[in-house]
Order: sequence, then C-alpha cells, then structure tokens
Amino acid sequence: MNNSMRDIPRSYFLRMLTLIAIIPSILSISYKEDNMPANAKNYTVVDTGQTKCYDNSKKIPSPNPGEPFYGQDAQYNGNQPSYTDNGDGTITDLNTGLMWTKSPDWNRDGVINYEDKMTYEEALAFVERLNKENYLGYNNWRLPSIKELYSLIQFSGVDPSGYRGTDTSLLIPFIDTEYFDFAYGDTSAGERVIDAQFVSSTKYVSTTMNGAETVFGVNFADGRIKGYGLRMPGGREKSFYVLYVRGNPDYGKNNFVDNGDGTITDEATGLMWSKYDSGFGMIWEEALAWVQQKNEENYLGYSDWRLPNAKELQSIVDYTRSPDTTKSPAIDPVFECTQITNEGNQTDYPYYWTSTTHASLHGGENAVYIAFGRALGWMRNPSGRYVLMDVHGAGAQRSDPKAGDPSDYPHGRGPQGDVVRIYNYVRLVRTINQ
Repeated sequence: MNNSMRDIPRSYFLRMLTLIAIIPSILSISYKEDNMPANAKNYTVVDTGQTKCYDNSKKIPSPNPGEPFYGQDAQYNGNQPSYTDNGDGTITDLNTGLMWTKSPDWNRDGVINYEDKMTYEEALAFVERLNKENYLGYNNWRLPSIKELYSLIQFSGVDPSGYRGTDTSLLIPFIDTEYFDFAYGDTSAGERVIDAQFVSSTKYVSTTMNGAETVFGVNFADGRIKGYGLRMPGGREKSFYVLYVRGNPDYGKNNFVDNGDGTITDEATGLMWSKYDSGFGMIWEEALAWVQQKNEENYLGYSDWRLPNAKELQSIVDYTRSPDTTKSPAIDPVFECTQITNEGNQTDYPYYWTSTTHASLHGGENAVYIAFGRALGWMRNPSGRYVLMDVHGAGAQRSDPKAGDPSDYPHGRGPQGDVVRIYNYVRLVRTINQ
C-alpha cells in the first residue's frame, strides 16, 4: 500500500464498503418507486369503456351527425382503459400511472365477502399496517381519493338494481374483472346484491341524512358515486370493500386557467370547458342536440364541443365545496353555475347530464348525471311523512330517466327516494389538440 493510502483512516474504508454494499438495493427501491408509465399525465381522464349507443330505452346503431341521439359517449374514443397485471398482487393503470392492489380479499381466505369489509376508520388503520409491513414491496399505499377510485369505473357494466336472485355469475359489474378481483354483496350475510360499495378517503364537507358524517364511495355493482353515512340506522358502523393505491400523488388535482373568452382550460387533464352552463334544463336527447347546435354556431370559436362523459364531468367536481358549507356548487369558482330553487325551496345548483347511458337490466332508459348541488332524496321519517334531504352529497353521480315527466315521481325513486328531475343542465367540453 502506498503512503497516500496509509493516510486514509480505516473508518473511511468501512463507510465506503457499506455504501457499495447497499447501492444495489437503493437502485432497486428507486426503480420500483419510479417505474411508472412514461406517457402517464398527472390527471389523465380514462374513458368510460362504453361502446354501445342507446336511444331513450334501448340499444341502437351508432347515429350519424344530424340524427337524433348523435354525440353520445360510445361515439368518442378517449383514453381507453389499459392495465398491466404485475403478477405480484398489484395492477398498474397505464393511463393514470396509479398502482392498485388487485383484490379486496383482505382476510386472504380466497373468498371476497362480508368478512373482508372494513369501516372507514378500519380502512385507514389497515393501510398504515400494510405500509409498516412493506406490503408487496412498497410502503406508500394509501386509501384512494374519490377521483382516484372513480378512475376505475367502466360503463360497460349493467346496473342489477331490482335483481332478486343470488346467482351473480351472469351480471356485469362496473370494473374490469379481467384485472381486478370483485364480488357483489354477500347475500348469505343478509346483504343485497348491489352492496359492493368501495370506500374512498374523501369525506363529504357537509353531511347527509340530516346530520350524518359522510364519506364518498364508488359502487362497482350498480355504477354510482354516493356519500355514505359512517353509521347505519341503528348505530352500527357502515362497512365497505377496500382497494389501496400508490403512485402519482397529483392524480385528481385540477389546474384551471380562465382563457378570458368564455372557456376554461384544465391543464392537468387536457380538457377545455365552457365557463357557463346551458342556463336551463332539458331532456337527454335535447342535451345531445343542443351541443350539436352549438357546434354549428362555432360557439366560442370551436365546432368540436361534446356532451362530457361521466368521468370527464366528474373530473371537475370540487369535493371541498358544497351548498351548505361554502354556499356554492361543488365546482371551482372559476366556473359559473346557474342557481336554481330546489324541490325544498332552497337555493341550490343543478344536476348536469353526461353523454353516458346508465344501462340496467331493463335497458338504456337512464343516463348518468353529476350533482353539483345537493343530491336530494325523499326519506320517510318515523311518522311516515316524506322529508326532503341531501341523501348522497354534492359531487354524487346518479342517473335520471332520459325522458318523461318529473311529476310522475313525487317522492323520487330508489331506496333513498332520489329526486327525479329529467330536465338537467349541460356544460360543454372539448379536447385540446396538442
């Protein structure tokens, strides 16, 4: 050894040897953390996967421009759902860059049922445990936000509401079961078939059901977003199926720019929106036609507007806002929303149509809307009187009949008496051409 080497302390060599030994593991961890699709945007809105066209009740051939029902969801190809099964219990979404747990079978008995469900607080505590265990090689799992969770919904599903059987093998859920493990409600435990609610981390900033603390979730059995009270009638805590997510911490974060010409650009999604809504309600067929009329007018300088699909419209919901807490719709104030007087004579904000049909076992008579105001329903109190209340929360995604008379539904429909309006509002969207 030469004199210069003798002058270096022995402790230096030990530190260098230690560093050399751990470099491979550091590189491996870095690679695993950053191994996300290079083409993933911060907030890529994934297409709904709807491929069938409908009129007011049934499937139809794809309409041509100028024909009734032209411009619906299935006629536009967005960012088609695309996943990779990593073979280790995780699924990577190639559009969003999000990595998901594959299965909600958390007791790992090979069966997804009521025993796998968790309360909201249990779901938060369980993910902390998974991270301490470095679950599947990662320690940054989280309970997904409602926008992250909704990125998985696919409207190739069919709503089984009203189904009285227990055999679910022929039913079609609203999630890709080629990649994700899924089960309907556990009827052997007294649940309904549609009790396949998945919980998010997004709590409603207001309350539902006259004061209930509420968290949003996605029901992949019936294809809806709903605010769920954390406690059931009687006091028992509500339980949910759970998936966890990691990666792309910016997913669901909008970056709105007011262009000063009546349009709003979301630089996070690459979508341009009309700043103002339609100003009046209309049935679904009229909504589709109204958009085409605006294109003929070259509205705001563009002729490629469309009625947004369900996932596009949900992307601009602001879940930090609500009529009862911010005295505003659930949308960034850069947008203008028409004020309405709701069925309870309160100042409120509209439901907005999407181009997406909400197919059910009965056909295609319903279309998806997003509630930017209170998602109202008529509930019976103990004396049997109907009481109007916010039952699902601003930002809920439900569905209305595409046509008909709202007065035919004086106390709404469904288990929570969802208010039926039919004449819903419209906000335009277009894709920015890069």
